[in-house]
Amino acid sequence: MTPGYQDDKAAVLARLRRVEGQVRGLQRMVEDDTYCIDVLTQVSAATKALQSVAVQLLDDHLRHCVTHAAQADDRAETDRIITEASRAIERLVKS
Repeated sequence: MTPGYQDDKAAVLARLRRVEGQVRGLQRMVEDDTYCIDVLTQVSAATKALQSVAVQLLDDHLRHCVTHAAQADDRAETDRIITEASRAIERLVKS
């Protein structure tokens, strides 16, 4: 089965590259002894950007993988995939 994000793969990769740039910027800020609160502000922005990617991936998972399992009329597989999604949501909420 192809991943649910397959249709949005380029967009997901672009967003992850932006986050990677933000993290590199954070490293430079620490190397340059930037004021703590300014670094923390940027950490928060990078964290939110990663959470945004996670939400997009979860949405893709629900729309593709869960829908595919439900259409296949495989109750056990549908339950397994929904449980995975629920656990992923739980991890996102706890972070």
